[in-house]
Amino acid sequence: MGFIGKYAIGGAVGATFYLAPAATVDLDLFVLLPEGSGLLVSLSPIYEYLKAHGGTVEDEYIVVEGWPLQFLLPGNALEHEAIDQAVATNIEGVPTRVMSAEHLVAIALNTGRAKDFIRILQFMEQAAVDLEKLNDIVERHHLSAKWDTFEQRFLRGSR
Repeated sequence: MGFIGKYAIGGAVGATFYLAPAATVDLDLFVLLPEGSGLLVSLSPIYEYLKAHGGTVEDEYIVVEGWPLQFLLPGNALEHEAIDQAVATNIEGVPTRVMSAEHLVAIALNTGRAKDFIRILQFMEQAAVDLEKLNDIVERHHLSAKWDTFEQRFLRGSR
């Protein structure tokens, strides 16, 4: 196809590679477009390709084989790094890439919605993250204050 450079599964579906499955509406597919894509970015070539191969557009999603896909461009250096360092895996014989548990936690921390905090707690309760790697990511992406607040609010009383 050639429209997408690197990609990684993120969000709730990405988290299911490390945690018990959770209900979600869509599959978040973070994508890097090939160099030279310019400042104005159109995902039309991706949508047109997928529509030509059986996909249908519904709201902000393109549905492929029953999965609503949402293509997301990285909004910051953390998301870009998460795509770049995604873990190669295999789903029913199909090779794919998923964000690391540590990047998923850092992105959830940065986003900061209630459901993100719940997901972080799941990662922590199931010891699904390497704390040394997570701390490195948190520090490098200037999330230390958010992590300290999260720890004080949710983790200190549970130990």
